[in-house]
Amino acid sequence: MELIKVGEKTYYIKNNTNIGIYQIDEENIYLIDSGNDKEAGRKILKIIEEKGWKVKGIISTHSNADHIGGNKVIQDRTSCKILANRIEKCFTENPILEPSFLYGGYPFQELKNKFLLAKPSIVEQVENNLPEGLETFELKGHFFDMIGIKTSDNIYFLGDSLFSEETIMKYHLFFIYDVKEFLNTLDYLETLEGKLYIPSHTEATDNIGNLISMNRKKVLEIINEIEKLCESEKTFEEILKSIFDQHNLNMNLNQYVLVGSTVKSYLSYLEDEGKICYEFKDNQMLWKKIVE
Repeated sequence: MELIKVGEKTYYIKNNTNIGIYQIDEENIYLIDSGNDKEAGRKILKIIEEKGWKVKGIISTHSNADHIGGNKVIQDRTSCKILANRIEKCFTENPILEPSFLYGGYPFQELKNKFLLAKPSIVEQVENNLPEGLETFELKGHFFDMIGIKTSDNIYFLGDSLFSEETIMKYHLFFIYDVKEFLNTLDYLETLEGKLYIPSHTEATDNIGNLISMNRKKVLEIINEIEKLCESEKTFEEILKSIFDQHNLNMNLNQYVLVGSTVKSYLSYLEDEGKICYEFKDNQMLWKKIVE
């Protein structure tokens, strides 16, 4: 982990999940996200303590385990408040909701791993609780009620609204809950005028234009790919297998639930857009492209 100063009051810790820091006075700071597990939380606290700071609060961009994994150890040691937005607050207080939602039922033991299941923490609603100098904005699409945070230094923390070129090229499908809202968020990001933009899983940059284009291009590519797969009737499992095969991806448990949930979101998007339809035959749900 590396602490980098990017504004008068704004810092971030460069990590697998970038962690924002906003200094509200000489002694106290707010974190933006807390990393993927308790070990990340401990390392963050070490950096904070070395600077002589105290953690006043944590603002969660969203409730995925790799963003709230350090919450409990930091809150236990500092008694800091944790702020989250609407549905994200519920997931952060009740992390079992994430593997349950992804799997679509009660998660068996192997799904209760640190990548999908964080420790619960005590959470307040972010609205009306932000310190002076910070403001939030909606970044829907990746998860239910994800937010970004802008600091008084005109620095934008963007959560998982943008994925890195490396992730796009390697995996092709990145987790999306609502495809339409994800595309709307990309359009919104193009309107921002910031000094620096810090997505959670890629390098900080003063220009996000190319990254927005890459994310949009890949989403549209996957939309077209799934629509083409549905030219003949297919079950969800057949569609999922075809996508893994086409992109030379290797199935494992985490990928099955994450990519599987994302493929279902693409199917919902295409059905809502009137591009595909479903029917039941021989007790199977089949998806098929609508021919005009």
